[in-house]
Amino acid sequence: MSQGLEKIEETIKESSIWEKIVNFLEFKLIDFNYGTGDNMGHIELKVWYVLIVVIVLLATTYILRWTKKVVTRKMPNEDKAKFNTVFSFSRWLIYLIVVLIVFDSIGINVTAIFAASAALLIGVGLALQTLFQDIISGIFILVDQTVHVGDIIEIEGKVGRVEEIKLRTTRAVTIDNKVLIIPNHLYLTNSLYNWTQNGTTTRESVAVGVAYGSDVQLVKKLLIQAASTHPDVLSEPEPTVVFTDFADSSLNFKIVFTINDSFKAQFPKSDIRFEIDRLFREHNVTIPFPQRDIHIIESSK
Repeated sequence: MSQGLEKIEETIKESSIWEKIVNFLEFKLIDFNYGTGDNMGHIELKVWYVLIVVIVLLATTYILRWTKKVVTRKMPNEDKAKFNTVFSFSRWLIYLIVVLIVFDSIGINVTAIFAASAALLIGVGLALQTLFQDIISGIFILVDQTVHVGDIIEIEGKVGRVEEIKLRTTRAVTIDNKVLIIPNHLYLTNSLYNWTQNGTTTRESVAVGVAYGSDVQLVKKLLIQAASTHPDVLSEPEPTVVFTDFADSSLNFKIVFTINDSFKAQFPKSDIRFEIDRLFREHNVTIPFPQRDIHIIESSK
């Protein structure tokens, strides 16, 4: 008899614990009505809803990590870095979609949530408009490979070597060793010059004018000599002289040459200008300055 009573007491205790658990899970964290009349709606959020969302998110996280590991297993390091950047953004979109699906499955009116927070979402969207433009532009850059790390780019008159490409910004270093932070949306609204997309070598030039009456063949020879003797100028293709114009005060020439590092092109170009000036002085080739003839006409009275 006593054993039967003990079993009954244990059953009562167990049922009371279960009731407490059920009551806790059924506890309403959010419970309110919105709107009026026919447009009235109801939003309710219980503890067990939150637990389901947490479990689903943990499962989604595990699946995403496994997917990322499988996809990037045999990828080159450069492609793997691009995939990881895009994946980090896509992951949050997947989380948002999963949460909305879970809410809809457990009976939460997702449309009601959006309706109740419509004004807030519009304000946030307007505030983050530029941010979304930067992120979308960053995805385009990574997918279509317009810009790579190590490329020398020019945008809005600024030149830099790309050091890092992120979803929102691109980090480049200028010739003065200053860090240039470029919002990615500028790639969509401005012309971008990629100096090295066709290769590391670029064609550079130095322009100079000589006085009328100068020996143009000698000028051509001296310009080629000035460029070809510089250690940074490549021998193939050979430097070339272009006779550009018969100007008002000078005969204009341009020496065209190829170098390996266009990022530091200003230094070999400066050296070549020094050498041109030295060679012209040695061979009495004059670099003229603008001249004007003034005729004074005296009027008869």
